[in-house]
Amino acid sequence: MVAVVVCVPLVYLIVRALEGGAETARVVFEQPSVWQAAATSLALAALVAVTTVCIGVPVAWLVVRAAIRARQLWIVVVVLPLAVPSFVGAFAWASLFPGFAGFWAAWVVLSAATLPYVILPTAAALRSVDPAHEEVARTLGLRAVPAFLRAALPQIWPAVGGGALLVALYVLSDFGAVSILRVDTLSRAIYASYRSSFDRSSAAILALLLALLAVLVVAIEQRARGRAQRSRLATAAPRQPLPVRLGRWTVPAYLLLGSVVTAGLVVPLLSTIRQLATGSSARLDVADLTNAALTSAWYGLVGMVFALGLAIPVGLLAGRYPSRLSRSLERFSFVGHALPGVVVGLSIVFVGTRLVPGIYQTVALLGFAYGVLFLPKAAAAVRGSVATVPPVLEDVARTLGHSPFQAFMRVTLRLASPGIAAGALLVLLTVMKELPATLMLRPTGENTLATRLWSLSEVGAYAAAAPYSLSLIAIGAIPAFVLAVPLVRASKRRGAESSGQQSRD
Repeated sequence: MVAVVVCVPLVYLIVRALEGGAETARVVFEQPSVWQAAATSLALAALVAVTTVCIGVPVAWLVVRAAIRARQLWIVVVVLPLAVPSFVGAFAWASLFPGFAGFWAAWVVLSAATLPYVILPTAAALRSVDPAHEEVARTLGLRAVPAFLRAALPQIWPAVGGGALLVALYVLSDFGAVSILRVDTLSRAIYASYRSSFDRSSAAILALLLALLAVLVVAIEQRARGRAQRSRLATAAPRQPLPVRLGRWTVPAYLLLGSVVTAGLVVPLLSTIRQLATGSSARLDVADLTNAALTSAWYGLVGMVFALGLAIPVGLLAGRYPSRLSRSLERFSFVGHALPGVVVGLSIVFVGTRLVPGIYQTVALLGFAYGVLFLPKAAAAVRGSVATVPPVLEDVARTLGHSPFQAFMRVTLRLASPGIAAGALLVLLTVMKELPATLMLRPTGENTLATRLWSLSEVGAYAAAAPYSLSLIAIGAIPAFVLAVPLVRASKRRGAESSGQQSRD
């Protein structure tokens, strides 16, 4: 059933592409701009993914393992860029720095916007890794960094790879930031093709090419992940290491943390406040702003429920029963996340108007679209959380008289629930920022903060759009803060344990 659901956009694209015939496909693929856009999309996705790993892993290590001041504050602020939509970040950078556009500008904006996708799972994985492995490596003569690379990094690599995969798929599907920064990617070409012609075949062919790139990216991540397992040997929390003193690296560490927060959070906030203070179109409609905020939160909850319902079977199969079938299902479930929202939206419109016209432009159909779009975020959380629970625990529960379903619910699901909840919150946050599918499928007369922000920005009313931007960031900061709470609590416990250990020494 899940396989049928996630294939809805692909079926729509194939039907539309076949309507155009071989001649249309030949014309599309003979255009050099198509292959240039595909190469740009793939290069941008790869570069942003590598950048987020190279920066996100050290940042996660700093907030989890290093002896830094205001650790709890840093944990929260490095995650808060999750609350800033990429198109808001792109507009903020472009308005503060005239001429800020092009490939490298998009690389900066998208890297800053997606860093938390790597920081969060990496920090959570580091928190669960027993430091004994690194300590043994240190006793064998390795310094701190080589010991981490050889002993700890292989254990947390599935979490790092999962975050990098989400980053790459996010970049492939991004439309708002690349449009503002004038970068010719496949997602922008698809949108332009849909807007410029009533013939959807050419755009469908381009979208299928983008879907193939998504499958390629997922396959590369699965190959890199290999058969790595992250199951703990015990359910008790691992012993926490003493904070590592940075010495001469203290100043560079704080500069790195400050740069991450500045690029992803401070610049968008400063630009929005500047627009609000200096603009002439700033007329605040409190009632409209409140309705848009409530609608955003409601749509976020609906999308979270749909995505989680679809993700649990996929994540459970991939995390507990790895096979060729489960890997194929997981691979196809990620395709929807790489397609632009306009493509998924049009496929759902096709289904709604042709098969079930009674639910067209209803919250239920919109929630279904969110489920298809953001299934990978929830599925990755389910898969990673289930994989950390040793299967032997379920076997023990079954020897005590529990059925397989009871053993799963009482053991595996209970232990995996924190990670699954984190994935659900991530979906909630992403849904509130979603733009193209919401514009196409929302019930008539309803607006979210993102749609109001976009509509006002399109007509140049930037000051009027500023309150919606600030509200979107503020509301998105709530689930982002909740996602950081487990790390903050773990940091406090570790500080107490370290103080006790030092006093005993």
